[in-house]
Amino acid sequence: MTLLAVAVAGRGLVDPAEPVFRADDEALLRGAVAFETVRTYRGRPFLLDRHVARFHFSIGALALPPAGGVEELVELVVAVAPADHVLRLYRTGEVLVATAAALPDGLEELRARGVRLASVDIGAPAPLLAGAKTTSYGEALAARREAESAGADEALLVAGGLVLEAATANVWWRRGDRVFTPATRAGVLPGVTRELVLELVEARDGAFPVEELAAADEAFTTSSIREVMPVVELDGRPVGDGRPGPLAARLQAALRLRSAS
Repeated sequence: MTLLAVAVAGRGLVDPAEPVFRADDEALLRGAVAFETVRTYRGRPFLLDRHVARFHFSIGALALPPAGGVEELVELVVAVAPADHVLRLYRTGEVLVATAAALPDGLEELRARGVRLASVDIGAPAPLLAGAKTTSYGEALAARREAESAGADEALLVAGGLVLEAATANVWWRRGDRVFTPATRAGVLPGVTRELVLELVEARDGAFPVEELAAADEAFTTSSIREVMPVVELDGRPVGDGRPGPLAARLQAALRLRSAS
């Protein structure tokens, strides 16, 4: 991640190379950090109000100090960053930070090819922080490394044979005209992009075995940075015809249209 701008509550803009977290911050000692990731298009953070609402929820779930002045920090960072970038918010027990970073390389090439998933069983997810977005991504990133070692691009997290989500994205699939996505619960984050897609397409949410995803006509993931990303393979076998599907393409186009409005 290449940092382009950093703002700290009470200090304003700081040099991106300057440390902003104390060594004794619980963020480092215990992983107690609420955060949000927002994609910024043409200088406008997309769905910022929804991200900020979830940010405050996560802060409350972690019993962190309130985060007043989030919007002002965002304005500082966005004003000096490139028009399109990744905006992130962090709240620790000591500090509130906003950053801007460059978008990952190769997103459109990956979208054209489609993502290969490998399922990884993570056991029963802990329910105490259900719905909160925190930086405790150790298990998800370990699952991604396992998936990559199997030749996949991303991990599909599974618990007791049921689909949860990808390491950093929500998961969807289509069979005929019906669309499915796991219901939000422990192990399934209520994604902001997920919420938007539910406004764009009728979908059934619930608890689904991984075999239903494997038998889908098409599948895709959703996240703020990767947007709508087609899935073409699961555990070495093609999903549908093994090519990016039409619903993913339509939803991606609708998301980009909404971001421009």
